[in-house]
Amino acid sequence: MNDITEAPRSFAPNRLAERRPGLLARGLFLTMDAVYGRAPSIEKFAALELVARVPYQAWESVAYVALTHVHGRVAFTRRIFEFVVEARHAQDNEQWHLVILEELLARSGARRSWLTARAIPQLLAVFYYHVSWLLYVIAPSLSYGLNADFEDHAERSYLAYVSAHPELEDAPWETAIAAEYGAPRTLAALLRRIAADEREHRDHSLARLTEPRFADEHGLAA
Repeated sequence: MNDITEAPRSFAPNRLAERRPGLLARGLFLTMDAVYGRAPSIEKFAALELVARVPYQAWESVAYVALTHVHGRVAFTRRIFEFVVEARHAQDNEQWHLVILEELLARSGARRSWLTARAIPQLLAVFYYHVSWLLYVIAPSLSYGLNADFEDHAERSYLAYVSAHPELEDAPWETAIAAEYGAPRTLAALLRRIAADEREHRDHSLARLTEPRFADEHGLAA
């Protein structure tokens, strides 16, 4: 999301908060490992990015429901709509990640099964959407925490993959979507850039853990 072409080459030492992933997050990670293997891979990242969009879609859905109840309070409506724009920006960023990874897989000529490339990621996304939506309705901190765990795992996975594949430092990256996402020069720089996006998403979710779902200028929540 930041306008950068390089991201840190190692794990960020100063995290906003050290967290142990919750039960739901660990279940999701174990499922991904069972299907795609424990080691990070581009195919696994593509599945991860398809799932990564859905918390933001769920939050946007809740926000639109809230808008129907407070439309007479203009200032409050504007605050909720700002949240909608923010969620949409994050899910669009995750969508670009997915487009990039699908492009890399297509260029590699990798053979992928319909089950692992489409069916399982879609099923995981549907499950994750409804869990994120329900947690957000019950207690936003639960949904933000789950997303922070997911994004933290994604950041670590991308950086681990780059570390395990030093040849990516010399592999050029060219794409037709450079104007939309940016143009890191190498595949290593590209994946570090994506990792930096995931870190930004994580930190933003962590920062919202103690905030109400929505709040007006008087601190009243919806």
